[in-house]
Amino acid sequence: ASYALEMFRAVPALDTVYVPVGLGSGICGVIAAREALGLTTEVVGVVAENAPTYALSFAAGRPVPTNRADTLAEGLAVRVPDEAALAMIRHHAARIVTVSEAELRQAMRILFTDTHNIAEGAGAATFAAALKERDRLQGKRVAVVQSGGNADRALFAQVLAEPEAE
Repeated sequence: ASYALEMFRAVPALDTVYVPVGLGSGICGVIAAREALGLTTEVVGVVAENAPTYALSFAAGRPVPTNRADTLAEGLAVRVPDEAALAMIRHHAARIVTVSEAELRQAMRILFTDTHNIAEGAGAATFAAALKERDRLQGKRVAVVQSGGNADRALFAQVLAEPEAE
């Protein structure tokens, strides 16, 4: 939660923050920091379409395990949600946004091309979600948490070599 405290102290007037959801500790830390500071920032979780356990569980109101979690966003590749994290997310997050593999790849390319940041799939997922919801974000102050593991060199090179999506 320390990065969330730093973020909220630096920009307390954030309207929305997108957070990747793997096992749930990151988004729970953001929620805890927001609550501790008494802020009203909307917290939005982000999962990969190919690892939808938290999105399915959020919608169902109960844990919904999945058989597969096959995504390039390794940090989001979860098949069984943590019950305590899910309870906190359901109670305090606004929604869960699901992003496709193509959206993850596009976000990785844009982040590298436009900001010179190397983000693997989980790190790029939040930016992909913000791009997906850009119409609803017009005029708002938005943050994307870019966390995750290290980018696999061969995979990252492959993603960069792909043609841009239209």
